[in-house]
Amino acid sequence: MIILDKVSLIYTDKTQALIDINVNIKPGEIVYITGPSGSGKTSLLKLIMGMEYPTSGTLSVLGRQVKNNSSGNIRKIRRCIGPVFQEFKLIEGRTTLENVMMGMRFLGVKPRIMKAAANEALEKVGLGHKKLSMVENLSWGESQRVAIARAVARKPSLILADEPTGNLDYDNAINILGLLKSFKDENTTVIITTHATHLIEDEQNATFISVDKGRITIERRYQ
Repeated sequence: MIILDKVSLIYTDKTQALIDINVNIKPGEIVYITGPSGSGKTSLLKLIMGMEYPTSGTLSVLGRQVKNNSSGNIRKIRRCIGPVFQEFKLIEGRTTLENVMMGMRFLGVKPRIMKAAANEALEKVGLGHKKLSMVENLSWGESQRVAIARAVARKPSLILADEPTGNLDYDNAINILGLLKSFKDENTTVIITTHATHLIEDEQNATFISVDKGRITIERRYQ
């Protein structure tokens, strides 16, 4: 699924974001990436998304190499990723259904199939009754669920969620994590970055990657 072999990332301002990272993430894993602000966890997510390239070492995602001259590979990788950003990037003046459908438009899906998938995704996140609501009228938590529905409607092989519990109270944060985990299966990996370690301290059957000053430690809790 995702293999990083001695990967380092140095930005153009000479900041060393990641140092000699070795990770092997398998299909169907739940992965939590934790660490303080500036530790490198978002940089790790950017590498997986193909938004940054390794300065050294090798990285493959979904069996394809991610490197500076691999734009074709990166396009194919991104078609298989469902991203959930900190900023929801919903388009105001459009309904929740339209926003979820927009996440599939560049995939060349037929409109009828796209609409059915969007409706199904909204039902899964508990917002089927809000499919015709304008997104600007939704609460923060509802907007978060629309963003998740948009990510999963395309049935991705990899779901990447960057700080999905930010600005949520404890109960809603736990619900969002539970929702994201529910999309894991033997072929779908879910990777979640979070600084809220208190939410996941009792989690089992998951992989934990802790990032600190560009270096990582890995703990796998599987029964």
